[in-house]
Amino acid sequence: MKEIKLIKNRSDIGAGTRGSDLGIDAIEIAAINKNDDYFNLYAYENVETENETIYNKVNNSFAKRIGSVVNVCTRLSNSVENSLKNNTYPVVLSGDHSSALGTISGIKAAHPEKTIGVVWVDAHADVHSPYTSPSGNIHGMPLAAALADDNLDFKINDVSEETVGLWDKMKNIGIEGQKVKHEHVVYFGVRDTEEPEEGLIAKNEIKNYSVAEMRYRGF
Repeated sequence: MKEIKLIKNRSDIGAGTRGSDLGIDAIEIAAINKNDDYFNLYAYENVETENETIYNKVNNSFAKRIGSVVNVCTRLSNSVENSLKNNTYPVVLSGDHSSALGTISGIKAAHPEKTIGVVWVDAHADVHSPYTSPSGNIHGMPLAAALADDNLDFKINDVSEETVGLWDKMKNIGIEGQKVKHEHVVYFGVRDTEEPEEGLIAKNEIKNYSVAEMRYRGF
């Protein structure tokens, strides 16, 4: 059994609302209140965040604060990669969903020759891109970046050259190119999607186990 390494990424800049960065501390406080010393048992690392950029109103409406998201996901990717290369098992605790890209990219960077699979447990598919996103919130894009899929068949936004460049950086965090193939992704409980996401899922035949199916069959 490998030694566990806790990686704490208190970032919430990929979301449309502040607050998810507080989740890690809430879990730790709950553990203390239950006399659970889990968080004292293992080494940990804090990933440097850029949460202050949430107050910068000058950003691209199709990929809000993408420059900072790239920076944070790159740091997280490096932490995960280093943990695996040092033969420790990274348990990543994060704020908003954009950080999932950093985790996946770090695993692929540590094991570029291996096939990566993703089990995505969420109400949302998170396969928007700057070209398809109705909100511009990047917490709806991490899996698309890991798949390196722009989903141009459903393009609705004209994206600036600067954002295109940063989006390309997002897709190449950790190691260049696709981190996971569409056929190696499975969804559990996805039920709140927009047309571009539904099109991508159908085109690539990504399996989604519905909530009703999970309740019927059991986990």
